[in-house]
Amino acid sequence: MLVVLFWLSLILLFYIYFGYPLMARFVATLRPNPVDKKNDHQPKVSILIAAYNEAKDIESTLQNKLALDYPSDKLEILVISDESDDGTDDIIERVASSASFPVRLFRQVPRQGKTVGLNTLVPETSGEIILFSDANSQWDTLAVTKLCSNFADPEVGYVTGKMVYVNEDGSLVGDGCSAYMKYENWLREQETRIGSVVGVDGGIDGMRKELYQPLRADQLPDFVQPLKVVEQGYRVVYEPQALLKEEALSDSDSEFSMRVRVSLRALWALKDMRQLMNPFQGPEFAWQLISHKLLRYAAFIPLVTLALATMLLAPARGIYTLAFLGLIVFLALAWTGRKREADGQPLSILYSIPYYFMLLNVASYKACVAFLKGEKKVIWNPRKG
Repeated sequence: MLVVLFWLSLILLFYIYFGYPLMARFVATLRPNPVDKKNDHQPKVSILIAAYNEAKDIESTLQNKLALDYPSDKLEILVISDESDDGTDDIIERVASSASFPVRLFRQVPRQGKTVGLNTLVPETSGEIILFSDANSQWDTLAVTKLCSNFADPEVGYVTGKMVYVNEDGSLVGDGCSAYMKYENWLREQETRIGSVVGVDGGIDGMRKELYQPLRADQLPDFVQPLKVVEQGYRVVYEPQALLKEEALSDSDSEFSMRVRVSLRALWALKDMRQLMNPFQGPEFAWQLISHKLLRYAAFIPLVTLALATMLLAPARGIYTLAFLGLIVFLALAWTGRKREADGQPLSILYSIPYYFMLLNVASYKACVAFLKGEKKVIWNPRKG
């Protein structure tokens, strides 16, 4: 029984992290579905920003959007302040007074969260395309052009860009991505070639206004809206040249809390949109959604069963003893990565991958426990960076 548990757990983990990506690459190569992009496609665009106490970042974010390389007569910014009380509203009004295109402020009282805020803003927009930015998101000057080029394809309903991590001075961290983000972005490229991606970066997304559907306050728009676009028969694609620059977090506690919050809301989103995991309705996308999201969030289960089976089988020697030693080394590297980060030391890939892998899985475990208890997250606090 332990041997069966060991091999089933190992095979499932391999499938989640390596098997599915390799299969996605194979399908994308065998039957590619390219996007008919046109860089001269420039529809009118409305940029939506939900902000809560973002006095530290909101001016920089607005100035970043005002400097975009896109026709100013085809741009507008709508910001909803979720009962901010730190001067955020005053900063927005000051920037709007001298802006080269409309910057409009809306105030949401009482505080109700990002999703309700976006529901309020969308009917006020005049753009054919609505773009979503976080209150601290810094876009590349060509980001809107690159995002909108995909909407020249009538089958595309939603586009997500690429997040790159930067230092405080704005320079790229490494080649611009952590190992995890490089992995995720490569997978998004394969899924785009198949048809649609199943995960997006909420700080640099866009969709056709006509496809937007109001969501409940507890639903995660970054996850549910793309799924609703797929449900309506349109594609959700990844645009690697639309860049979002975000400061790398050095505070692992903030990173962990963010991962728990996002994972919890994603689990509720999977429950709400579970019909898309029905292989009889759409076998290809159901396979993608189950493999990339559902199994990924549940990966801590085979991880735990593999660890238990490995420890109990270690005395049998052979491959099981080697597996036990490998487990000890992996956990030691993850723990060392945690300690080095806490001490302010730089992390090499030797430590960062095991550490971040464990952080993600522990966050998923905590989110699953909260999900089973019926907990939901609606409001948010500014992300530390």
